[in-house]
This record gives sequence, structure tokens and C-alpha cells, in this order.
Amino acid sequence: MDLTFLVTGYATFLVFISTFLFAVFLRNNSIVDIIWGIGFVVIAYFSYLVSGHSARSTIILVLVAIWGFRLALHIFSRNFNKPEDYRYAEMRANWGDWWVIRSFLQIYLLQWLLMQLISTPIVLNSKATGALSLFDYLGIIIWLIGFFFEVVGDSQLASFMRDKKNKGKLMTTGLWRYTRHPNYFGEATLWWGISLIAYSGTGSYLVFLGPIIINFLLLFVSGIPLLEKKSKSRPGWDTYAKKTSIFFPLPPKN
Repeated sequence: MDLTFLVTGYATFLVFISTFLFAVFLRNNSIVDIIWGIGFVVIAYFSYLVSGHSARSTIILVLVAIWGFRLALHIFSRNFNKPEDYRYAEMRANWGDWWVIRSFLQIYLLQWLLMQLISTPIVLNSKATGALSLFDYLGIIIWLIGFFFEVVGDSQLASFMRDKKNKGKLMTTGLWRYTRHPNYFGEATLWWGISLIAYSGTGSYLVFLGPIIINFLLLFVSGIPLLEKKSKSRPGWDTYAKKTSIFFPLPPKN
């Protein structure tokens, strides 16, 4: 196995083990969401060291660090001084006396494994060669578009939720007028940008494994399906869902 995969895998495993132990102490698994972005920054950093500080690895390190630290800070601010996220609280209640073991296996170990697969473009890029090309600049543009949708979408939703008058209501303005999940669209898009940069230097189609997995998870597993299920009970959902694209930003239907 490639040394970079081993080093980054071991480093992030230590991060997840430490987080798991801290979560058991706090009886709150929500903190794993904060670590998600940080883990990718760790992978990007070690991959950068292995690459010999190439221009392409520098670009990916910067992009991943901006995304990862921003995401961690956003989730920390959102969850600070609040009870455990409803998803993890429900798991804890269902697992009973087995919650510690099942938390490790089904939350921390699973997320760590997914992180290793999703980070494929970052790690493979450590072996990239050649000067920057059109693909690199196109990848940066795609990343910027994705980052814009994720940051602005999160910011608009946070402002909406801070207003007590909006409690129980749907967010349907701003970017949320064009897609029901602008932040998820943004996250999926920026990973395509990172993978395109990695492809420019490696020529390997394996770099696209990361965004494919991200898109699958967001569209069919833990992202959109959970939020859609939660939102369906809110007033005006049927009308909003009929008018607004579920993922790709589109003009609202009449």
C-alpha cells in the first residue's frame, strides 16, 4: 500500500479515536461532525509534505484547509451549548447498553473509512507531476462556485433560524429559492473542483472516487433524505418542494 495512504490513514485514525473517547466522556457524539472537516485538513497536510511542496499540492492544501476549518467552525458555532444532535440521540436511545461499541463501529470507524475513500484525490495528488494546466484553473473555479453555495447557504440558514419568528418555518429565500439544499450542492461541487485539479496532475480517474461518494451520500444516504424527511411536516412544504429544485440550482417553477 502507498506510504501516503498509510500515513494519512494512521493520522486520521488517531484523530477519530481521540474524538470517540472525548465523546464517550461527554456522552455526546455530535462532536464527530466538527472533526469531519479537520480530518481532511490533516490528510491534505501530510500529502503536501510527501509531495515536496508542489504548486498543485499547495493549491489543494489551501482549498481543503479553507473548506475544512470553515466547516468545523460553522458546526461548532451551531452546536455550541446545545444538546446532542437528534440523529445521534436517536441512535443512543435505540442502541441502549451497546451505544459505546456501536458508536465506535457505526459512527467513528465508518466515518473514518469513508474519509479515506473520499480523500483519494488529495492523496493521489501527492504523486502529481507537471505544470499547472487549464484543468487546474477550471478546478479552482468549480471549487469557488461550490464554496460560495455552501458558505452563503449556511449563512442564510443560520440567520433565518436565529429569528425566533421563523421557528417551525421553511427557509425559502436567498439561495434556498433555487435549490432546497444549496449547502449540500456546494459541498458536492467543490469536491469535483478538487478532483479535477488532482486529475490534471495524475491523469487517474480514481481521483473522482471522492466526489462520487460525496454525491451518493448527500443525495441518497445521510444528507438530503434525512432533511427532507424532517422538513415534510412543516407548513408549505408541498408547495415549496414542487417549485424548488431538490439539488441543482434552477429557477423556481411557476
